Amino acid sequence: MIERVRSGDWNPESVEADRNTRDALAARGYWQAFQRVKQSVEKVLGNQNAGLIASTDHSAWYRELFGPSVTAGLIKPADLAGYRNGPVYVRRSMHVPPRFDAVRELMPAFFDLLQNEPEPAVRVVMGHFMFVHIHPYVDGNGRMGRFLMNVMTASGGYPWTVVPLARRADYMAALEQASVRHDIAPFASLLSSLIKGSTEH
Repeated sequence: MIERVRSGDWNPESVEADRNTRDALAARGYWQAFQRVKQSVEKVLGNQNAGLIASTDHSAWYRELFGPSVTAGLIKPADLAGYRNGPVYVRRSMHVPPRFDAVRELMPAFFDLLQNEPEPAVRVVMGHFMFVHIHPYVDGNGRMGRFLMNVMTASGGYPWTVVPLARRADYMAALEQASVRHDIAPFASLLSSLIKGSTEH
């Protein structure tokens, strides 16, 4: 596979074997990032400020998320350093994330808000929504936003919460409503229902 990448023959869009390898690398990266996020959750459960933990730890989650792709030679280690350096677009969305030069100011302000927000439920909704709204990375923003959401859920004593595939359309529609129409209520209601569902299982 590494030789195919080097030679330029790597094509996960049309070659099934390459697509399967890409998916395997993504799954491994998710598992590695999940291990790091669990360490962050442990800090939050030890009464450390969830916003501060997310601020200091999120870059390590991101490196783990794409670490296998670096090892395989698909991306360069430098690609994981810092936030994006160019425009990014959200597939099937009318939302256009802020310019890359604004991201460097938005992210510290975002983490300051999280650190100073006293209400855990607000941190859950705000943490997830604002992260994906800013879209600080070229790729992986949704996964990172959901990791961040779960660090915030831990701060309120809520269970680990996933967005099941069956609810993905609702999830994307609620994010779109919040981003484009500035109506956060459907997104907050969706997260609330998912957290309650996690509590009942």
